[in-house]
Amino acid sequence: MRWPRGNAKWALGSFALALTLPVVAQQAPESLLPPGFGDTPEAPAPPPVRPTPGAPSTTGAPAAPMVQPLNPGTPPDLSLVDAAQNAVEAELTPEELAAQKAKYDLPDTARRSLDRIGPLTPQTRGFEPDAFGGESGKYLAALMKETHAPIVSRWASILLRRTLLSAVDTPRDIDGADWAAERAWLLLRMGEADNARLMVQSVDPDRYSPRLYAIAMQTYLATADPAGLCPLSAGALRFSKEPGWDMTRAICPALSGDQGTSSGALNQAQRRGVVRGIDYRLAEKVVGTGFNARRSVKIEWDGVDRLTAWRFGLATALNVEIPDALWGTVGSHVRAWEARAPALSAVKRRPGVEIAARLGVLSSAALVGFYGQMGTDGDAAGDVADRIETLRTAHAGSTVGDRIGAMRTWWRDGAKPDYLGLIATARAAAALPVAQADAQDAANLVAAMLAAGYDRNAARWARAIGQLDGAGASQFWALLAVGAPSPVVDINSSRVSSYVGDAGAEKGRMLIAALVGLSRLSADDAAALAQDNGFALDANSRWARAIGAAAQRGEKGTVALLAAVGMQGNDWSRLPAAHLYHVVAALHRVGLDPEARMIAAEAISRT
Repeated sequence: MRWPRGNAKWALGSFALALTLPVVAQQAPESLLPPGFGDTPEAPAPPPVRPTPGAPSTTGAPAAPMVQPLNPGTPPDLSLVDAAQNAVEAELTPEELAAQKAKYDLPDTARRSLDRIGPLTPQTRGFEPDAFGGESGKYLAALMKETHAPIVSRWASILLRRTLLSAVDTPRDIDGADWAAERAWLLLRMGEADNARLMVQSVDPDRYSPRLYAIAMQTYLATADPAGLCPLSAGALRFSKEPGWDMTRAICPALSGDQGTSSGALNQAQRRGVVRGIDYRLAEKVVGTGFNARRSVKIEWDGVDRLTAWRFGLATALNVEIPDALWGTVGSHVRAWEARAPALSAVKRRPGVEIAARLGVLSSAALVGFYGQMGTDGDAAGDVADRIETLRTAHAGSTVGDRIGAMRTWWRDGAKPDYLGLIATARAAAALPVAQADAQDAANLVAAMLAAGYDRNAARWARAIGQLDGAGASQFWALLAVGAPSPVVDINSSRVSSYVGDAGAEKGRMLIAALVGLSRLSADDAAALAQDNGFALDANSRWARAIGAAAQRGEKGTVALLAAVGMQGNDWSRLPAAHLYHVVAALHRVGLDPEARMIAAEAISRT
């Protein structure tokens, strides 16, 4: 896909958000899997160390349309940086200069290798270092660049995030910093701004490549943290003429209290026309937030026709209201960035939080915690406050009937429940004892549990299957057939055919694809059912052959990435059943069976 190349000086085009595709750093990537699901609980990772504005970083530890990348091929502008450096060095004796450098240079023992990059290890739910096998780094990077987020499956997106954050060996034919940049870039487009930040901070600043500087700019804007750009500014200015880096000459001194230098740089940028209009005014307002600042800037959006990463990052950091119309010019991933913006109130973050939960950026527990915060703050609108109170009843109602009744409010349409409602009520559903329930309610309870990975809790409900009849009974059976850790219901050709008759051809094909991929149907039944329902299980595309070959080699990382490639988009009705089959089968083969089952259950719920 080609991106527009407008005049960067006038529109900050390098920071533009594409219009056709689809937060302060957190302590560690949050596991969305509940206790007892899949692997052991995730060990907590140490919190990120945020560099002080204007000071060198001494750590790299650590957060639909894409953000347009900065141009890594732009010739470096070294004159101003070199002149400033030469002036400093001229005032110091060789001994003083050596002492100054010793303050900031990391000893060799503290420097991190580019041979293995990523915050997650096998002990913290990451993949093994050889998760990509011997694949070409250029090939993997190309896959990442061409993957258009969002991913249709929430669970496939969760798996991809885990893959991209794993401390894996850097492939043989790609620079380590560029390898980190491509992973962070895809995380950003998935809405994972905090986790993109974890990735860019996994590389020591003096080892950044031009590409990683470009992605770091996007990352700190996505996390609404312009101060995070300051430790990188001097290095970035050696490689890039991008207006955003140029503006750090004014922003960073202001944030460290040097208003004289900041004002001079800002005035010079204005004279040279580095940025204009809303982009200049936002930068000027950031400068005005610094110590001893005397600037008061009013932001008006008149005439602004699109939201860019620069505009989002600075406006959100300043808690400046972004007009609703501009949100329509960007993808859902930008709303997910908004979900954890520290300067915004819970009320302002609510649209972003709900989108982030649907995308898989936020867990069910985080979503419920957010609503709890809104309820405690007491500033939610009346209808939202009522909805929050209903969620409390779903979790803590005095009777099972009261709890299920409250959950129905969140599911909205019982026959086709809202997926956000399923995510929000997952833990409440998992806490219920197996009880007599309407078949449709029972199906939605199981769907809610599987939406958040409570697979063992869902499997307990298999004992109720003989008591269910009517609408919802076949859906209840299908969800348990694909989502339980082991077969807990009868699965055979006639039962599958009956489900197809009840649920329709589209959902029926998804069920067949999932059962075949999980090896829960015999080969003969699989072939006959697929043929009777109009789709083939053969690997008849380059993608299908590639994911099958990666699974045969046992490359979990490659399989997870190719699974996301095969599930691009935001409409389950457009996902071919054959794609679901190849994804589930490949994940099942490499030992990622819990993820395979959750993706299969999601397909049954959301198709």
